[in-house]
Amino acid sequence: MLDRSFNPAFSTKSAYTDRLSARPGEDIAVKIHCDLEGEVTARLFRSISADPNPDGPGMIEEAVDISFPKIASSRQTFNPGSWAHIPRGPVVTGRLCFSVRFWPTLQTEQEQVIFSAGGAELFLDANGALAARLGGFVHSTAKPVTTHTWYVASLIWDPADGTLVLTQQPQSSWSETAVITAIVSDFQYDPSAPVTLAAGLKEGNAARHFNGKLQAPTILDDDVLKAHWDLARDTMATTIRDDGPEGLDGYLINHPARGMKGSNWDGAEMCWRHKPDQYGAIHFHEDDIYDFGWQTSLTWTVPDDLPSGVYVLRLTCGDHEDALPVFICPPKGQRTAKLAVLVSTFTYVVYGNNARLDYDPAWKDTIRDWGAWPHNAAEYPELGLSTYNYHSDGSGICHASHKRPLLTLRPGYLTYGHGTSSGLRHFQADSHLISWLHHQAIDYDIITDQELHSEGFKVLEGYAAVTTGSHPEYHTPQTLDALQAYRDSGGNLLYLGGNGFYWRVALHAVDDGMIEIRRAEGGIRAWAAEPGEYYNAFDGGYGGLWRRNGRPPQLLAGVGFSAQGQFEGSYYRRTADSRSPDLAWVFDGVDDEVLGDFGYSGNGAAGFELDRADPRLGSPESIRVLASSERHGDSFVVVYEDQLSHVSTWPQQPPEKLLRADMVWFAVPGGGQVFATGSITFCGSLPWNGYDNNVSRILSNVMDRFLGRATKAEL
Repeated sequence: MLDRSFNPAFSTKSAYTDRLSARPGEDIAVKIHCDLEGEVTARLFRSISADPNPDGPGMIEEAVDISFPKIASSRQTFNPGSWAHIPRGPVVTGRLCFSVRFWPTLQTEQEQVIFSAGGAELFLDANGALAARLGGFVHSTAKPVTTHTWYVASLIWDPADGTLVLTQQPQSSWSETAVITAIVSDFQYDPSAPVTLAAGLKEGNAARHFNGKLQAPTILDDDVLKAHWDLARDTMATTIRDDGPEGLDGYLINHPARGMKGSNWDGAEMCWRHKPDQYGAIHFHEDDIYDFGWQTSLTWTVPDDLPSGVYVLRLTCGDHEDALPVFICPPKGQRTAKLAVLVSTFTYVVYGNNARLDYDPAWKDTIRDWGAWPHNAAEYPELGLSTYNYHSDGSGICHASHKRPLLTLRPGYLTYGHGTSSGLRHFQADSHLISWLHHQAIDYDIITDQELHSEGFKVLEGYAAVTTGSHPEYHTPQTLDALQAYRDSGGNLLYLGGNGFYWRVALHAVDDGMIEIRRAEGGIRAWAAEPGEYYNAFDGGYGGLWRRNGRPPQLLAGVGFSAQGQFEGSYYRRTADSRSPDLAWVFDGVDDEVLGDFGYSGNGAAGFELDRADPRLGSPESIRVLASSERHGDSFVVVYEDQLSHVSTWPQQPPEKLLRADMVWFAVPGGGQVFATGSITFCGSLPWNGYDNNVSRILSNVMDRFLGRATKAEL
């Protein structure tokens, strides 16, 4: 069962911000939990490098001269688990009847409340059987339910003679109905008490959470409908609607999964929007977390003169410290540089607190020796896990939020603690690019996925070039539209990663910062969505791969996901095309045939996740493949959407031909250009040898051309 308290080893210090990015003049609310005596001190630093590897660039931060007030330490709590709350129940004067359909997913040794109203509860007891509690009386069917099976639960109580009838009726023909009858004379239904679904209340807090789906909770009074919550209504909202005469609407806490198929789903329709009557279920989990809801400890207004960049707010109390990245964009409508760096905050959050299956406590030796971030998400599941993990009932986590402490989003965090490379991904790995830009004296503005989603093409318009980091994997329709509009209107796009533009996600319209992912059919997946549950609840769009939505990554960037292996890198070998005179500018000062056989990410510039060009998937006919990788290890496999059988592939090529990263360039009819590296480890090679290497030189040449800077030869 989930440990619902703070881990004592970590409880003394943790924090988060209400937003990951802001502009000058905007406020950032900082939420701090600290149970130490004394005050919390805040300091701001500009982050140049978040790589703690002593053989690499190391941690580089520049202090910013900003004074913050002292913060009184305070203990804050949170209560995970999703449930529904209706402020009161209907008036019932005659025979009381509760009924609800339920699909349990987890056997536990604790009670799990399914439906409560007026002081009466339907719940699963410690043995997994349906039970009823009326006041101080508890009665059980004594027949444990079977997980992943639909049941109808009903409770009928007649105040005239105290007769209670409790029924547990399975929808499966393999199980038998269980019915018990008892006398409960000393009970009084209280309509003023809150109605709850999937949890009970204890001192005002939710407890005894149910794991599974609920459908059609109903209350009758002498066979007269008094309340019926149609859980298929307002699927995109956080409210539940009552069709009964009193209109007892309620609201959902901690975002259970909506758009779920119900007990009557027959497979005739896969989209909840088309047959909502078959999608009347909500899946609740005891470990759902959206927003910790902590009180604000510090409100920071971004100064008007603070340059756009990556910053870290360091919070200290005694010997304890936390470090919160914040991404500062330029003032709205302004450009302070020719280059925009697109920070993949959606991807950071979707991976937030990823508890890796291969985590080894032995990594702590490297963490200690390097002075890296000391806490690993695998050891703190109480902070909420990522969409690469599972709920306690075995279902995949489909919601992500930054409104909680994200250990993975800390400078110096090691995703991998083994091997000889830095073992970085996401925010920390992207700092290889940030440090390179500083070393090259290339000015840049920061734009994050949030601004791209909210403001569209306008936020990119006017930049000479836009570059991604190492892994821009998760995108909404709005972010892809904005990037494509920028490229097609003459903008120059650099895609410096791998496995980018891969999964479609949706943002909630009301709860800011909430991201939904449905891992639908196809793709290399951490888990698989249930058949019939591929459509997002947040926007109604078909979830899963952008490729299955008709927008393969090749359509935008020329390359798309082709192969994956362990966190190890190889190198590129130049192609004959790279010798063309019209492409000489790319390789100015580079005579090597082999490129990037070094690096701080997997020890090579072409590794871990690899993208290839493919005209059938949208790579333009004019694309120029400058280099391709080779000699990848035995762990590398073709992505599943391309592997049709053990011998055949979708591109009709031998699997070994698809185990490659393509470095490409192409021109766009609107005047723009695209440069893509096809590898997630490319940026890790930029700082090698003090930033003096062939990978660094190639990127410098491309940046010079895209930004209209004087080339090295011209200088």
